[in-house]
Amino acid sequence: MSTPGPKPLRADARRNRERLLDVAVRAFSQDGPDVTLDAIAKEAGVGIGTLYRHFPTREALIEAAYRNELAKLCDAAAGLLEEMPPDVALRTWMDRFVDYLATKRGMADALRAVIATGANPYAHSRDRLVGAIGTLIEAGAAAGVFRRDVAAEDLLTGMNGACLAAGEPAQREQAGRVIDLLVDGLRHGADGAG
Repeated sequence: MSTPGPKPLRADARRNRERLLDVAVRAFSQDGPDVTLDAIAKEAGVGIGTLYRHFPTREALIEAAYRNELAKLCDAAAGLLEEMPPDVALRTWMDRFVDYLATKRGMADALRAVIATGANPYAHSRDRLVGAIGTLIEAGAAAGVFRRDVAAEDLLTGMNGACLAAGEPAQREQAGRVIDLLVDGLRHGADGAG
């Protein structure tokens, strides 16, 4: 006999949860790990009891907020491919990756508090990112706009390197230029072009 999975959230509960996660990301990124849960609940327009029903501890909220940002980034790959050509979709996704890393950097102190409890918020991050990048570069290779010999792991490494410069607006511009070079490198030799 199988055990039923978690009961799906009602629409209003799902909206409350999403608002809490959005506010938590912003609060932990801007105000650090010591922002009060009361302040997060108030900004999200819910009571503290609602926050605790969704996230029984501060660490649970921090981890869920981080994982939600990762999921939004990774899940965007398929939608972008439906809306635009693969090379444009990848470049758009890479801009979102820069934003994701800036958020992750802003939440670093809060995430360290989660790690101190023995949890690993990053457990599946690399696999999820590699999967999203793989989807994008495979679509580009199939369309003949990207070369076929690029591993998603290698592109992730290149993007991480480029994003080390991300942060202040001028540095973000530099990261964008380096990412443009990565995309140009994907195009070089695609279906004999280059």
